[in-house]
Amino acid sequence: MPIIKIPLGKLGLTENFILTLNNAFKTHEIVKIAVHQNKEKTQQIAEEIIQALGNKYTYRIIGFTIVIRKWRKAKR
Repeated sequence: MPIIKIPLGKLGLTENFILTLNNAFKTHEIVKIAVHQNKEKTQQIAEEIIQALGNKYTYRIIGFTIVIRKWRKAKR
């Protein structure tokens, strides 16, 4: 499965963006999100995305990119 890259737009996190992520995870295991903010804002955005997606997802921040991975089983 290839990795998909999605830029986070000027509007930030919206319902439409979360729906786009959910659709991307139907065919991909890993999604990279490009964020053009400062480091603290990137961390906050990553936490909000994980809360919106659920506990089957984990993330890692590399620079200004959030790498989100979907697991088969929910993480505790």
